[in-house]
Amino acid sequence: MTFTAKNLPFQKQHSLIVTIISILAILAFVFDEQIASLFMYQYNAITHGELWRGLTGHLFHTNGMHLILNLSALVLLWALHGHFYNLLNYSLLFLFSAIICSLGLYLFSPDISQYVGLSGVIHGIFVFGAIMDILHKDKTGYLLFIGVWLKIAHEQFYGASEQVSNLIDANVAIDAHLWGAIGGLIFSCVYVVYLKNKSS
Repeated sequence: MTFTAKNLPFQKQHSLIVTIISILAILAFVFDEQIASLFMYQYNAITHGELWRGLTGHLFHTNGMHLILNLSALVLLWALHGHFYNLLNYSLLFLFSAIICSLGLYLFSPDISQYVGLSGVIHGIFVFGAIMDILHKDKTGYLLFIGVWLKIAHEQFYGASEQVSNLIDANVAIDAHLWGAIGGLIFSCVYVVYLKNKSS
């Protein structure tokens, strides 16, 4: 799909949830000192029953650059694939990717005591968009799908970019990218089956 102002998906069903998530992330950043200790992902706190952190923690960021990078990615994906979004599928995609991301971190990366940022969920959203492209016969979807998994594999073997770590003033949680993408993949597969059953 070509980027032009004319075909950007501004309709409410395509953009409302993206806008709400962006506003919540900005508010979380503005009031970080007051509320982060209650809502950010913390392994020990989740172990003691504060399960909401597995969802709310994704809205927090280490610094302004971290926030800008993640919101820019969120908006870019909306511009690229927003025509596939609606209020229900994007809400479920976001929630499912966030939960699988946090669950994966909790079960398989217990050494990560704290995690903040939308990047894990963004990888899930990216996978969804690529699969929707493929479903709608857009060949660039294959390139996007292969590309995101190659990126994740590179991170798993060689680690994250040092430049990005310096920008966000924290270690990049590459496992969050992996689990967020897996969450997006599982959701997308279920959604494709749902669409095919609905049309048959």
